[in-house]
Amino acid sequence: MAPAAAAAPLPRFSRIRSAFKTMAERLGPRMGMGLLAAGIVMVLFAILASEVLEGETQHFDDAVRMTVYGAASPRATTVLRAITHLGSPLFLLPMTIVFSLVFLRLRRIRGAILLTATMVGVSLLNWILKSAFQRPRPLPFFGLTVPASYSFPSGHSLAAFCFYGALAALVTARLRSTLWSALVWAGAAVIIVAVGFSRLYLGLHYPSDVVGGYATGFVWVLTVASADRIFRRADQRGAKTPVAEPPPGGPA
Repeated sequence: MAPAAAAAPLPRFSRIRSAFKTMAERLGPRMGMGLLAAGIVMVLFAILASEVLEGETQHFDDAVRMTVYGAASPRATTVLRAITHLGSPLFLLPMTIVFSLVFLRLRRIRGAILLTATMVGVSLLNWILKSAFQRPRPLPFFGLTVPASYSFPSGHSLAAFCFYGALAALVTARLRSTLWSALVWAGAAVIIVAVGFSRLYLGLHYPSDVVGGYATGFVWVLTVASADRIFRRADQRGAKTPVAEPPPGGPA
């Protein structure tokens, strides 16, 4: 019996560093502009929300919160308390490491770098924007403790949108099956919506907090997906470039 094939080793650190340097040189300004654009979207949304915080927006936020709370049930509470952890940093940090290692194992160095960059950007956006707007938290339901951080934007919603959205974009870009691509995107969408709804259901955020997290996440994921597409097109052009033939009479 032939021996089992050994698992492919991880790429050497020098290759990862070289890939990161190349991406930084080509996409540094573009990724920086994408991060800035995500921040601007969040700022515009937050300015609009703050201007009407005591008016229609606040009434809408409170009305939606109480409507959702009125439809609560013990079973739904148990399920959504579990689902909300899918957007927690304590869950997404190890998941980012795991999937980055999977990309490296598959020799998809760019995928690993982009996924990591996505989540680093999420951390920066979430910290900067919460500190800038300092919206107080609503009173949570079901006896939950008020989190120490500010309310706007919803960090769980932002992180879930970025992690699952970026992962879906990176994976489906490398799939040839339309069916599997659709299933991956559908799964990512279900998780993203479920995490955002769980934050609202548990009373940990206002609806506008969740929408704000989604708006920022959309811009940042779009930036990461665009960066990946640029490199894939460059790879395809390089693969189609014919190799120059040696001149006649040259060395054999």
